[in-house]
Amino acid sequence: MPALATGPAAHAAGPDTGSRTATVFYSTETAGWSSYNLHWAPDGGSWTTVPGVAMDSACTGWVKKTVDLGSVTGWQATFNNGQGTWDNNGGKNYALGTGTITVKNGAIAHSDPCADAGDPGDGGTGTASATVFYSTATVGWTTVNLHYAPNGGAWTTVPGVGMEAACTGWMKKTVDLGGATRLAATFNNGNGTWDNNNGANYALPTGVSTVKDTKVTTGAADPCAAVVPDTTPPTVPGGVEATATDTSIVLTWNPSTDDTAVTGYRVTRTGGGKGTTVTSVGSTVFSESGLEADTTYTYTVEALDAAGNVSAASAAARATTGHAPPPATPGTPIGTDPRKDPIYFVLTARFYDGDTSNDRGGNQDVASGNAANDDPMFRGDFKGLVQKLDYIKALGFSAVWITPVVLNRSDYDYHGYHGWDFYRVDPRLESAGASYQDLINAAHAKGIKIYQDVVYNHSSRWGAKGLFVPTVYGVRDAQWSWYYDEKEDGFEYDGLTVDPKTGKSYYNGDLWSTAEPSGNTCLNWGEPSGQHSPEGYTLYNCQWPGPTNKLFPAALYHQCWIGNWEGEDSRSCWLADDLADFNTENAQVQNYLIGAYNKYIDMGVDGFRVDTAVHIPRVTWNRRFLPAIQQRELQDWGPDKAQDFFVFGEVGAFVNDKWNRGSANHSAQFYTWKERKEYSPDDATAAIEQYNYEEQLGTGNQPTSTNAFLDGNAYHTPDHSKFSGMNVIDMRMHMNFGDAHNAFNNGKDSDDSTNDATYNVVYVDSHDYGPNKSSVRYAGGQDAWAENMALMWTFRGIPTLYYGSEIQFQAGKTIDCGPSCPLATTGRAYYGDHVEGTVTASDFGKVDSASGPVATTLAQPLVKHLQRLNLIRRAIPALQMGQYSTEGVSGGMSFKRRYTDTASGVDSFALVTVTDAAAFSGVPNGRYVEAVTGDVRTVTDGTLSVAAPGKGDMRVYVLDLGGSNAAPGKIGTDGPYLK
Repeated sequence: MPALATGPAAHAAGPDTGSRTATVFYSTETAGWSSYNLHWAPDGGSWTTVPGVAMDSACTGWVKKTVDLGSVTGWQATFNNGQGTWDNNGGKNYALGTGTITVKNGAIAHSDPCADAGDPGDGGTGTASATVFYSTATVGWTTVNLHYAPNGGAWTTVPGVGMEAACTGWMKKTVDLGGATRLAATFNNGNGTWDNNNGANYALPTGVSTVKDTKVTTGAADPCAAVVPDTTPPTVPGGVEATATDTSIVLTWNPSTDDTAVTGYRVTRTGGGKGTTVTSVGSTVFSESGLEADTTYTYTVEALDAAGNVSAASAAARATTGHAPPPATPGTPIGTDPRKDPIYFVLTARFYDGDTSNDRGGNQDVASGNAANDDPMFRGDFKGLVQKLDYIKALGFSAVWITPVVLNRSDYDYHGYHGWDFYRVDPRLESAGASYQDLINAAHAKGIKIYQDVVYNHSSRWGAKGLFVPTVYGVRDAQWSWYYDEKEDGFEYDGLTVDPKTGKSYYNGDLWSTAEPSGNTCLNWGEPSGQHSPEGYTLYNCQWPGPTNKLFPAALYHQCWIGNWEGEDSRSCWLADDLADFNTENAQVQNYLIGAYNKYIDMGVDGFRVDTAVHIPRVTWNRRFLPAIQQRELQDWGPDKAQDFFVFGEVGAFVNDKWNRGSANHSAQFYTWKERKEYSPDDATAAIEQYNYEEQLGTGNQPTSTNAFLDGNAYHTPDHSKFSGMNVIDMRMHMNFGDAHNAFNNGKDSDDSTNDATYNVVYVDSHDYGPNKSSVRYAGGQDAWAENMALMWTFRGIPTLYYGSEIQFQAGKTIDCGPSCPLATTGRAYYGDHVEGTVTASDFGKVDSASGPVATTLAQPLVKHLQRLNLIRRAIPALQMGQYSTEGVSGGMSFKRRYTDTASGVDSFALVTVTDAAAFSGVPNGRYVEAVTGDVRTVTDGTLSVAAPGKGDMRVYVLDLGGSNAAPGKIGTDGPYLK
């Protein structure tokens, strides 16, 4: 696999930052305009007069323009043909900087695509040349720069010279070496991601060389020599449909086909007062928000391939927007290292009710017992969460993980994991002035990140709107009319709106039938099955979808039940009858999901928690979904924010050993790695090949990492070149948190097989399980909770707390019993009563004022403990981002940690022991100051001993390095445990 990094090349050359001009190259390959204008404005300055300034011809496929930015370093840009057709980056404008910039198919990069082949480093006195081919098949870059130096010559200016497309999967550049016979080379995508041969640079000779997945072949044959030029355009996109919701429109279409591969689509929109716009997209779904109200828009779609061939335009699709005002302005991700941010996990619908008008009980309200408690399943909402952000901040948390926000559809769907319309936020969570966008913006204003729970594995058993929704099920019996209503024209389910005919918000009329539908493929449709519901109603064949009754198409949904939870079928079969398993190896499904989650990236969320990640093959994640997330982040927010977008997956390995019953494919740490070989280009075939290959290699041949470990007492730069892009929930620590010592010992045992365990999300219990797969909320008692927290807040990883655990909320209660018991009796009970009243917090872990029940909650012992832990962790970088070691350390839960960052000058070293006595040997000499007590020790012989602080207490001795790295001293005030 390529050795990719987000830093400079190995020789540490840096870009020139002194320029106040910018030269932008714009690709003409797909636009096909007769003229090109650049309409732009420097940051803080005025826009040019429409249509802007004419761009100049640069080279084949490119036009360019150099602009003077004056004293600023940033500017906004759009492009147009001078006749009303615009490329405005989907309505967001392009945010550009200084230097040389390319804009192609919506992607921004930094290179000169028209650079000549001359070598600026050796004077050009000789005639030797080198032709370099670079494979993009694995890295997926659309722009590649060759950054090089002839032997004895100077390096090119970062990022190097742009390489040209040679054929599908290959870029090419020929350079003049003068009198040299070799060159040192690195490659990058122009946006800060490098392939520098894992820090060693590539050594290439004269002649033809190929570089593919870090393998260099010298004297190579031209990999494109036998490639016949592609002149065949893709087929015309079909099935184009546009639907409007308020002032948003979602456009969908069927995938085009091509003799090689379709690489993207171009959507042209007309209508409204802003003229024609053209937008490049990578999926078969395109969404726009903030359009003009009461306006008809027309869309056509063209398909593109890698050779630049463009299909004819599709048939037009039209939609008319409604009266609602546009949504809130999109937010900007906070974009800091996610390890700095402890996470508070809430079930939004059960946290705090800010708006009773969107409460809904569903058709199980009475049967569940919720109605008797006046406790509808959908009770909490975004308005309530906004109102209680200061409570979360007062606890000390700077990230909130919320359950899925997409419109759900099932009998009991408050939790969010039964997605139906993935392109729409569930109206039962939103209120006027408290949309999802408003929540994101409000959280960011307080310095709090939003991590959105996302589901790629399955939809509800009602299907997925915009992909496939079954029209009728096999019910011919009027006794079910309370559930399957007659269809009412003009009414569509949204979870919130009450149907005036039935008085229900869980209207299902589009699924009622008394006659077998034409084209039915489900056997014995509508015949009695011989079974009955709990109420005594007759059950019918084909009444509910399942993987084997053909009510869902095989192309879009898998057709089997899981038989072996550690077998290949666990990645390609249904979990349960209300979790319809997507065929995630199908391009249409992939595009549907990528398009949906792009919407939320556009809104400025800070990360995704990935539900049921283990039930999708790793190769599918690595090929499709993870690169799509990163690409959208780069496009929207740039490389710095993209690097800090936090993706963490739920890989349900509920065992106490390092590898899940001996299967690497089903173990959490497995998902943190890229693939190490190429598989079939067909995703379904590749999934099987990858599974078999890794199973045959076994657990003993999996990659290892030192990224979480100190080298003696020294921090070392981690190697993330083989990182997949997905971090994981630490299932092994979670399983063992019945005792903190077990969690500690088990957790560190898995760290060498995880790409970087310092990013592991660590929790005791959740909305699914307690430790050791317990079905109840953790009930170990306050002392044990205090000890668990002290470990989580000092050991490697990101501490995470399930809502209410700060007061042992619902300890020992069954976490989830579905609609068979009232929610009030479970671990998913409503928490709002405990946070009624007012609270203000101007900083993390500090309460400015509080009144009412929330003041009582904030005075609880574990809350005080939690607040001080957060204060200590925030003050000591080693506890946030540091590597760790137990070398030279004796004691139960004792370790040393260090974090060093030369760019910022940070150097933080700490010795930690939780509960137990400890002895540290071979540590740096110097002055150490303890963060809990303020005790000062001077180490002269490399040893430091610590008496046992007691259960739940801890000692953190910080090496005082002076200046900005001075030890902070005693942090906070003594409490029930930290004293």
